Amino acid sequence: MPEDLINHIDFENLNQRAISQPLVKHIYIADPSAHVFNGKIYIYPSHDIDAGDAFDDLGSHFAMEDYHVISMDTPQGEAVDNGLALHVKDVLWAEKQMWAPDATEKDGTYYLFFPAKGYDGIFRIGVAISDSPVGPFTPQAEAIKDSFSIDPAVFKDDDGSYYMYFGGIWGGQLQRWRTGIFQFEQPESPFAFLPEANEPALCPKVAKMASNLLEFAEAPRDLVILDENNQPLLQGDTNRRFFEASWMHKYNGKYYFSYSTGDTHFLCYAIGNNPYGPFRYAGRVLEPVVGWTSHHSICEFNGKWYLFYHDSSLSKGITHLRSVKVTELTYDKDGRIQVINPYL
Repeated sequence: MPEDLINHIDFENLNQRAISQPLVKHIYIADPSAHVFNGKIYIYPSHDIDAGDAFDDLGSHFAMEDYHVISMDTPQGEAVDNGLALHVKDVLWAEKQMWAPDATEKDGTYYLFFPAKGYDGIFRIGVAISDSPVGPFTPQAEAIKDSFSIDPAVFKDDDGSYYMYFGGIWGGQLQRWRTGIFQFEQPESPFAFLPEANEPALCPKVAKMASNLLEFAEAPRDLVILDENNQPLLQGDTNRRFFEASWMHKYNGKYYFSYSTGDTHFLCYAIGNNPYGPFRYAGRVLEPVVGWTSHHSICEFNGKWYLFYHDSSLSKGITHLRSVKVTELTYDKDGRIQVINPYL
């Protein structure tokens, strides 16, 4: 929701109209990646901390430094904070800004994937491992080779293959990798190196993971999102084009890639026939929430589907202090996601 509208919100009334309430209130968490492991829900969010930084379009005010894992027996049950799972001081290559993470499991080992800025100011993606879904996690000494940008989401397909989806423009730096080499510019600007409005939009990236889940098995490639005329979405199509917050899930044999449009504040999705796409734009998942960002995950539990998301209602619109929520997600007979309004 745009910043200028937040100042006019009646938050008491808004919270009464909200379709769900924050899962935890003792800390601020956001960007929830939810998974079901061994019959239980585990949520891997970022941890919002008020660092006192001024708001800017690079996301400098999102100065997160650690991760907590939240667990729930059911989507309606109590949410438990399992304490510190990983801190930036334990990651040799990372200096700051541990943004939206994700996790997966293989052969009883749990893998936490996370973006962070290195000492050179460039976002990379790291991985840490644990024998427990709640950690603590032990990070690898170096970031994943050839990784870049932010918002990793790791999807396990039915054949046992794992794929990472990632990327984010503006502060997420995706636009600075258009040539394959990071482009520096001073003064730094989130709008440098973006395509023109009439050019194809920047694409999220996808790469199959190696069997050890510690590296890519291939070079990352574009995940193309097509419009109704089978043409790539344009950069100027800000209500539909990709900005950040990749997520992949599978429903009735189809691949659903969902994402945030960023500055227009929608969660959208596109449908494809394989993990690489192309994907055809299919509609919205969630209307705008209070707060600038929108970031989510979608998972199935006991035959029902759920959307995990965040807003800034608890912090009364402070955009970098967000809270995670959950609500049921439904499909129509054609497999279309029914659009969710976060406030009745």
